[in-house]
Amino acid sequence: MSQPVVGHLDPFFFEVSEQIRSWLGYVYSTHNEFNLAISGTGSSGMEAAVANFAEPGQKFALLTNGFFGERIGEMAKRQGANVVRLEKEWGRALDPQESREFIRRERPRVVAFVQAETSTGVYNQAKPICEAAHEVDALVIADCVTSLGTMPVMVDENGIDIAYSCTQKGLSCPPGLAPITVSPRALERRRARQSTIPSWYLDLLLLDTYFEGHRYHHTASATMFYALREGLALIVEEGLEARWERHRSNHLAFVAGVEAMGLRMHVPEGERMWALNTPRVPEGIDEPKLRQYLLKERGIEISGGFGPLAGQVFRIGTMGQGSTAENVLLILRELEAALRLQGYHPAGDAAAAAEQTLSAPPAAK
Repeated sequence: MSQPVVGHLDPFFFEVSEQIRSWLGYVYSTHNEFNLAISGTGSSGMEAAVANFAEPGQKFALLTNGFFGERIGEMAKRQGANVVRLEKEWGRALDPQESREFIRRERPRVVAFVQAETSTGVYNQAKPICEAAHEVDALVIADCVTSLGTMPVMVDENGIDIAYSCTQKGLSCPPGLAPITVSPRALERRRARQSTIPSWYLDLLLLDTYFEGHRYHHTASATMFYALREGLALIVEEGLEARWERHRSNHLAFVAGVEAMGLRMHVPEGERMWALNTPRVPEGIDEPKLRQYLLKERGIEISGGFGPLAGQVFRIGTMGQGSTAENVLLILRELEAALRLQGYHPAGDAAAAAEQTLSAPPAAK
């Protein structure tokens, strides 16, 4: 990011953006040609996906089990779409059969869901949703904000039509860009749209004239593109499968540690993300006070729950370049010490349990 800043129409800028487009195909596991990084945070990717494909009066099926699913629904309402909802409690994954039946019954034009719900730590299976959506000729929008670069997104294999993410989570870059990929099927639908989308800035066809046609659209930050290119280069160097395995291994070690302490995870086994962990707050623990202590005294920031999970869970990231065995052991030791300060007595040795899991062969985990 300290390299000289070039202009937003400079040939070198487009050289960098073309490398990004290619590597986004790799991390999304897709052969889509329409891959680009929108100038804006992950929420701009969400709004671009919704604004381009949700139309006034048309049925928009929202499968939601957390805060960011609700945000998609709010955006769709503002586009004038007829939003129909399938809700699941915060902390449980979407049920595949229930999702299929809902989509087949409602026959929407668009289906949207969050693959990795950052507010709860839940990972939702994409394939059942996509299969049912395609049966009724619906497009599928998937929020991959916390899954991209940490878990298998598998856009092509799952049949996701539009996927978006952010740069500051699994890609380990500063916030400020929203990587998005669009399938040929969805692109054809977008080009056939008769109504003008309300957002000029997030119109994907206009953005494509900039990145593909090199025609001025907006002043993109070369510095942010440098950062994203480097973050993607690190993923390519490590290898996507190796990166997934690193996140899975460190997640399992973290879970083993918190359970050894006597804490329990909010999300059931088999439905958990690998990059965002949500252990339940033990009874009698002042959750904001504990987080404040960790931040001010130990220089470690963890998050709390919000919405219906406020005060009930910790949200602890093990993602991107921060997902290391050393960091897992560090947060377990510091969390244990912070809990002891409030009178909590751990049941067992968290670090020992985590180390045992880390040393186990992959097939045994």
